[in-house]
Amino acid sequence: MARKRHSDEDVLKLLREIELKLSGGSDAASACRNVGISDATYYNWRRRFGGMGRSQLSEMKSLEKENARLKRIVAELELDKLILKETMNHLKPRA
Repeated sequence: MARKRHSDEDVLKLLREIELKLSGGSDAASACRNVGISDATYYNWRRRFGGMGRSQLSEMKSLEKENARLKRIVAELELDKLILKETMNHLKPRA
């Protein structure tokens, strides 16, 4: 079976569909099969997106983007710090 990549919005929609089927008395395996995913995928998605709404999803995306930006800044600063340290060691008078 070919793997399909779902967007985060699609994942939320599928999770809601499965929850409706579960509340209707269906079991998890058949509810997952009806929407076209495995039950392991359902449990992974539920762990990651469980109880999340669209606004929280967009907030999470923006926080992930900001986190990546800050990590890049820290990496650049660490590199600058290392370069300055090596320069200072090179310029230090040897006794």
